[in-house]
Amino acid sequence: MGQDARQRWQQRYDAALAGGKVRDADFTTLSGVEVDPVYGPADETAVEGFERIGYPGEFPFTRGLHATGYRGRAWTIRQFAGFGNARQTNERYKMILAEGGGGLSVAFDMPTLMGRDSDDPRALGEVGHCGVAVDTAVDMDELFDGIDLEATTTSMTISGPAVPVFCMYLVAAERQGADLAKLNGTLQTDIFKEYIAQKEWLFPPEPHLRLIGDLMEYCAAEIPAYKPISVSGYHIREAGSTAAQELAYTLADGFAYVELGLSRGLDVEQFAPGLSFFFDAHIDFFEEIAKFRAARRIWARWLRDVYGATTEKAQQLRFHTQTAGVSLTAQQPDNNITRTAVEALAAVLGGTQSLHTNALDEVLALPSAKAAQIALRTQQVIAEETGVANVADPLGGSWYVEALTDDIERQAEEIFARIKDMSADGTMTSGILRGIEDGWFTGEIAEAAFVYQRALEKGDKKVVGVNTLAGSVDAHDKLEILRVSHQVEIDQNAELAQRRQQRDDDAARAAVARMVEVARTEANMVPAMLDAVRAEATLGEICDALRAEWGQYTEPARF
Repeated sequence: MGQDARQRWQQRYDAALAGGKVRDADFTTLSGVEVDPVYGPADETAVEGFERIGYPGEFPFTRGLHATGYRGRAWTIRQFAGFGNARQTNERYKMILAEGGGGLSVAFDMPTLMGRDSDDPRALGEVGHCGVAVDTAVDMDELFDGIDLEATTTSMTISGPAVPVFCMYLVAAERQGADLAKLNGTLQTDIFKEYIAQKEWLFPPEPHLRLIGDLMEYCAAEIPAYKPISVSGYHIREAGSTAAQELAYTLADGFAYVELGLSRGLDVEQFAPGLSFFFDAHIDFFEEIAKFRAARRIWARWLRDVYGATTEKAQQLRFHTQTAGVSLTAQQPDNNITRTAVEALAAVLGGTQSLHTNALDEVLALPSAKAAQIALRTQQVIAEETGVANVADPLGGSWYVEALTDDIERQAEEIFARIKDMSADGTMTSGILRGIEDGWFTGEIAEAAFVYQRALEKGDKKVVGVNTLAGSVDAHDKLEILRVSHQVEIDQNAELAQRRQQRDDDAARAAVARMVEVARTEANMVPAMLDAVRAEATLGEICDALRAEWGQYTEPARF
């Protein structure tokens, strides 16, 4: 490699600087010492395997996607929020944006996540409690009232009913007068992680994959900037996996979605950049940084060598990060501020593209306005005061970090090999489906969670305020936590009943029936689903019609 890598990086950085793609900011230490945009060895030839580390902005992107690092653009501060009804959540969104948030991330309540209407008997007591209730496109209208969707990147954390909810988002944007081709954001849509960890599915795997393929085709043709799939490791980690398992299962799922796109005849150079990722930032600081760096390297290599992507844009892994909810404690909850800050810093040093910081009270309830503001300010302090955004991959070259990066990559490759061994046809998709059906993923995560829990109980792993330094005062009852009134459910159901009375019921039913007819063909289902949403069909009506057509999935028993 010689000095070529440094020279290539310098050329890229100079071009970005000349093109106005470097922020006009003070890139000095607190004492006024000017710092370079990136650091590397004086003699690259003296560092064995340096091509696997390299410089930011070049394959395999271990050190980041862009030569400029965060000097070009800081990460997006994207706070996850949703509670009660759409009007209440809309107020929280406006607060986040007014306080300097850079994007919105929608949390839905459990009935919505399961494709149920708020007046479904199975929704009783759950409406608005773990997120916002969305039954029709009218809820989306209210959710984003006064927020320009064409100018605001919006992430939606939902997988099972992701496509009909996305259609409601598109209809809300239409009603604002937005140019749909200009919309930008991310839809989670990752059904594999539901079967592996979170358990919020609607149908058997094959119908879900059909819908996801339709969504990929539709976005590629109509909404090119929108990312239709956010491959999620977050929920896998929250279920108890190790860092290496989170990384490997998530990337394996990503490879399966690449295979899905290729099976639809899509160009990998065009659709691969529309795949994004969602990782957990846990409390082991250096392990998390290494995980993020290894993720970029693995993805780039597999996209190039296995799936034939030749462009850098198609080889680059882009990811959102959320700090670890599972690391928060009800005991001494103020300690959660420190945990979140450490985890957020790991995400930034790992090169995340966007970040959500958890609130100190989320272990007890949805965040209060004050707790949400503290979480937002945590990111802003990191961005504005610490200087960590001045240098790209500042820990690159650390013996410890590089060794951890290599080790997590090795563990991930071993897991990929085990998944491929389960495959009936050599594809990653087949191996994942077999692993889901056999309960292999569930068993591996359960074992990892058991090992960690045993270490906590023995005191080998410490959690301040829980199994060490617990003190005598439990302060969680002093927090003013957010409580969602049952009146929210009463009001939501009353509004839903009124909407059904006011719509053209025959038109709504006919639109849903046409959608089911399309489901029986190989045609793309998104246009028909959009028509059903425009006719004010409810989420439950759309999902129930597809349940009747495709059936429901039952997880296999495993002992």
